[in-house]
Amino acid sequence: MSRRSPLLNVMVKTVMKAARGLRRDFGEVEQLQVSKKGPADFVSAADKRTEKLLVEELMLARPDYGFLLEEHGEIEGKDPKKRFIIDPLDGTTNFLHGIPHFAISVAAEENGEVVAGVIYNPIMDELYWAEKGNGAFLNDARLRVSGRNKMEDSLLATGIPFLGREGGDTFKAELSAIMGQVAGIRRFGAASLDLAYVAAGRYDGFWESGLQPWDLAAGIIIVREAGGFVTDITGGDKILDRGDVIAANDRLHIRLERAIKNARKGMAG
Repeated sequence: MSRRSPLLNVMVKTVMKAARGLRRDFGEVEQLQVSKKGPADFVSAADKRTEKLLVEELMLARPDYGFLLEEHGEIEGKDPKKRFIIDPLDGTTNFLHGIPHFAISVAAEENGEVVAGVIYNPIMDELYWAEKGNGAFLNDARLRVSGRNKMEDSLLATGIPFLGREGGDTFKAELSAIMGQVAGIRRFGAASLDLAYVAAGRYDGFWESGLQPWDLAAGIIIVREAGGFVTDITGGDKILDRGDVIAANDRLHIRLERAIKNARKGMAG
């Protein structure tokens, strides 16, 4: 196993500490499902509590860093070139419904580049982590992306636009173009874990639009350090700016990118 840097050790320690409270909160959700009001307010409070703990702990360890947060937006740090990008609870809807597929996601960015990432599913006790140039890992095991190179053998993941979110027609066109070419498509509802699963070779590829930086930042470096290829949907490197992503090995990435582009051209035509 590669040795973790002091920065990555801080990130892992903080995520593991925050996960204890989130794991306890998840245990309460099932008890709340039977109430008329439901657990929505409780889950929102758990989300905010987790973010608060993450910020406090990371700020204590790295006081010069800024933050980009799901709940509270951007917090400027003393060093404008360094910041943490945090999603305290990716997969909120899963959490809300008592589905144990959600994660804490923390990335460290320097000079506009993500240099370290941690994604942790506290229910499965799966810790995905990576640092630039040092590989990607699931707990202590090295990760590599899938070696499949045929679309017909591939299992892909995506995200479906939900109520009130734009892009439904575009997604339908993409899905129609891709689903007939592959072995299967999954929608599990947590983009950070979708990317982590690509890094682990569980999925052969992943695409989605309409995402936020905190959904993507940690997953980008974990996939890349596992030998994967990650771009925005145009094939460029503006993933966090655009909020869309294609992740796969280099051979499948080309095929998936082409299928998406053809689907979008078909809509325009």
